[in-house]
Amino acid sequence: MFRPLELFIGLRYTRAKRRNQFISFISTVSIVCITISVMALITVMSVMNGFDDQLRTRILGAISDATVAGLPGESVQNWQYAMKTVQDNPHVKGAAPYVEIQSFLQAQRSSGAMVRGIDISLEPKVSDINKHMISGSFDSLTQGDWNIVLGKELALQLGVNVGDRVTVVVPVLRANPLLGSLPLIKSFKVSGIFEMGMEEFDSGLGLINMHNAEKLAGVDGPTGIRLKLDDIYNAGPVARELANALGQVYEVTTWMDSHANFFSAISMEKHVMFIILSLIILVAVINLISMLMMLVTDKQADIAILRTLGSTPRSIMGMFMVQGVLVGVVGIGFGVTLGSLLSWQLPRIVKWIEHLTGITFLSPDVYYISEVPSKLDWHDVTWVALITFAFSLLATLYPAWRASRTQPAQALRYE
Repeated sequence: MFRPLELFIGLRYTRAKRRNQFISFISTVSIVCITISVMALITVMSVMNGFDDQLRTRILGAISDATVAGLPGESVQNWQYAMKTVQDNPHVKGAAPYVEIQSFLQAQRSSGAMVRGIDISLEPKVSDINKHMISGSFDSLTQGDWNIVLGKELALQLGVNVGDRVTVVVPVLRANPLLGSLPLIKSFKVSGIFEMGMEEFDSGLGLINMHNAEKLAGVDGPTGIRLKLDDIYNAGPVARELANALGQVYEVTTWMDSHANFFSAISMEKHVMFIILSLIILVAVINLISMLMMLVTDKQADIAILRTLGSTPRSIMGMFMVQGVLVGVVGIGFGVTLGSLLSWQLPRIVKWIEHLTGITFLSPDVYYISEVPSKLDWHDVTWVALITFAFSLLATLYPAWRASRTQPAQALRYE
């Protein structure tokens, strides 16, 4: 089978002989270092993707992808028209009205919280709080029953459980002939407790029936409409499209507006970690340079003979670049394979280590994400492989150039 001369000789040089076994050992070390570096980078990127995905899932499970609201403290004008307009948009998969009230809750202890009035038939279309109930019932939020569902941490702060009563103090002042202006106070029965795994919601959110919330807030309709979109990353253009369709009396915001800094910080941290770990790959590639320089020195006589037989400097460069690139490709192949397998099985491996050692890496008492998540992204794997290949290719240039500059007369003088 025909093979180019450069490829044939380059592959021959990769096979160790008795007198250059040390060079073969250095070559093996280079492959191992590149493999470990690629595997570590893929694993770390997968873990960061996993944390990012978990945070997005938990945050977006409680907030909406987009929100249509009216003026602050007032209900949405003609909210039925607004509901129909947003539902007609092909990118909107669900819509649910709500009433939000900043309140003060009292039981055995007291705490401030956001009380959200919801429609239990429509709310599951825009959030998944109903899937995170740990006690009680989400469907208990019916009109007139004055029930409330609390986040787990909020219930602990108040010292209540399902069946206990909570007093909700709403800062809507009502005139009293004897006592003057008084806040509205209403007693609720705790009918459920949810746990989203995010402190923002578990310690600061309570749910009640929307019609009960309208009575508490003194409004004649919902204060906003929460939307579920087909693509959360397309929220900005969809929001502008809805704002144009609804008019200026409505304000359309997205999850990016309320949590943009948070997710931008995660994205920046991921990019910084990628750059730092790429330097580890660069350090591993230095072994490749050392190996090739030793090989060039060892093959001085062979290079001189090839030059006298008519090989060009470019051909000599190609021979040594083949070996360097081969070492890089083998290291990349092993690194991508092992890194992908490790990322895929990492949660199970961590659980096995925790069970074996009795040490909990992410304690549920401290962290809201108690398991090490991992999400393998083939886009990241491709970038890691390409960057490592580029480093390996660049590492071959100087040794190959030195080989091509070999003078046959000087190299064969003492042979």
